[in-house]
Order: sequence, then structure tokens, then C-alpha cells
Amino acid sequence: MKYLIAGLGNIGQEYANTRHNIGFVVADALVEERKGTFENTRYADMAKVRYKGKNLVVIKPTTYMNRSGKAIRYWLNKENIPLSNLLVIVDDIDLPPGVLRLRKRGGPGNHNGMTDIVGILETTEFPRLRVGIGDDFARGHQVDYVLGKWSKKEEELMIPRIKQAVEMIESFVAIGPDRTMNIYN
Repeated sequence: MKYLIAGLGNIGQEYANTRHNIGFVVADALVEERKGTFENTRYADMAKVRYKGKNLVVIKPTTYMNRSGKAIRYWLNKENIPLSNLLVIVDDIDLPPGVLRLRKRGGPGNHNGMTDIVGILETTEFPRLRVGIGDDFARGHQVDYVLGKWSKKEEELMIPRIKQAVEMIESFVAIGPDRTMNIYN
């Protein structure tokens, strides 16, 4: 059985350690824990790892956040992975910093990356792990906030949450979304 784990973010050093790139950070942590390495491939940096006898294709799209759907559709098709085995890891300003929520489906909200994925896949019926980054920004400054660097206090809060996000991904793969949501949400 195969799974596609897609951590959303933006490529480039100027986006490293920004709130918007938490999907990349979680994907990196997952691959590191499973002793894998990323390689630059079509539309994404990709690593193949195993967990409890299952194959995980982990991607960090290189198409930039707002065009993530192209990479996800490509890798779903290339690896013949069903939508139910896709897990998108995404930042969410509607959740307080560090709050993690697994959902089996849902709309894109105000997230442009998720809007692109929903538009390209033509469905909202795929699992996602939402990582709260909070909404501590003045009106009209959302872009500056999500593309801003983590404060030292936020980093200290997020470090254990990244580990828990990896545990949630492994649980999703091992026991499915329903039981994982019951345990972690």
C-alpha cells in the first residue's frame, strides 16, 4: 500500500523558517526520522520511505505554494495512489500556533495552496493535516505574517508539535484517519 504525503511550502532560502513553510518542515522531520533523503524530481523534492510495511512517497512541491496542485496530481498519478491515501500538510491561520488537526476532507478556506489543490483535483475529499500558525497580524498584513520568520517563542512552541505531527502522519498510515483523529484531535 502506498501513501502520498505532501508537505506544502515555498522553495528558496528566503522562505526557509517561515510560518508558511511548516509543511516542508514536517515533511523533512518525517523523512529524517525514517532515515530517507530527498531528491529533486519532477515538480517536487521527493523521498520514498517505509513505515510499518507501507510505502510513503513524501513530496515538497517545487511549484511554489500557490501551484501545489500540479505536483500533487502528478505524483498521485505517477505512483498510482488513491486520494484516500493522500495527506496534505498545510499551515492554517485559523488555528492557534501549534494546534494540529487532522481532517478527512474540507474546503480550502482562505489558503491559496489548498485552493489550487482542490481546483486541480476537482474535489475536497482528501485528508489534510492542518498546522496552526495563528493570526497575530494587523488587518491587511496576512501575507507579511505567513511569510514571516518564526519568533524564538514560536519556535520553542513548534518544536514538540513537529514531532507530534510526524506521529500523526505515522498513525494515519498505520491505523487510518478515523482512529488517528480520535487519538490526536
